[in-house]
Amino acid sequence: MVSFINYNHKLPANKELSFAIEMKFSISNHAREELERRKIPLALVESVLNDPQQIVEEMSSRKAYQSQIDFGDRRVFLLRVIVADDVDPPVVVTVHRTNKIDKYWR
Repeated sequence: MVSFINYNHKLPANKELSFAIEMKFSISNHAREELERRKIPLALVESVLNDPQQIVEEMSSRKAYQSQIDFGDRRVFLLRVIVADDVDPPVVVTVHRTNKIDKYWR
């Protein structure tokens, strides 16, 4: 089943949304809430998942799909999409952007 995030519709806490991209990912409720809270467009997340500038190993079998993104006004942030890929389909655990590019860039 393919569905997209609808910020006007709340899912029960134990449900997950899935969206179709080159590789199918599921997005956790926490990640969905962080997208909304941090005002990160889903299209940017899909872009990073489809074509990340880097994939960095993180702890607990997680990977950070990350790309440097211009969020306007020449402000470049690192968009990090944290994925648990030890399950099928892989799950987007959380999403955040940071201006501390040097801290995470390999």
